[in-house]
Amino acid sequence: MAFSALTGKLEADVEIKASPEQFHEMFAHKPHHVHHTCYDKIQGCDLHEGEWGKVGTIVHWSYVHDGKAKKAKEVVEAVDPDKNLVTFRVIEGDLMEEYKSFVITIQVSPKSEGSGSLVHWTLEYEKRHGGIAHPETLLQFVQDISKDIDAHLTQAS
Repeated sequence: MAFSALTGKLEADVEIKASPEQFHEMFAHKPHHVHHTCYDKIQGCDLHEGEWGKVGTIVHWSYVHDGKAKKAKEVVEAVDPDKNLVTFRVIEGDLMEEYKSFVITIQVSPKSEGSGSLVHWTLEYEKRHGGIAHPETLLQFVQDISKDIDAHLTQAS
């Protein structure tokens, strides 16, 4: 993405108790289980085309953000189990009304000290015009989802 006033990148880290592999598995291979962990935020994730965990797979998310029901269709652009990384590119849905492009990358690594992991979220985007806000509330949304998923994973183990 070329730099301009319309392009941006937001990043955040979330400390979790679950292992990198457990958290990565939820987004790479079981995104359809995410709504069980945070049903107030994610209503569903359906396989539209392809196979869970494979590059090129298209998934359809139903979620509530900023108090509104929203939809997103995303293509899986990268899955790297060695780096516990998955990248989604939004191709249809509510975000595309305000953004020309929107890419979400999730990478999970072990914490440098002690047990647990660090979830690193990256949102890269290009706004349709200068009047569009940067997606800070969406960054907070994914951080909140991380905590919900972690609570589910650590409760289950």
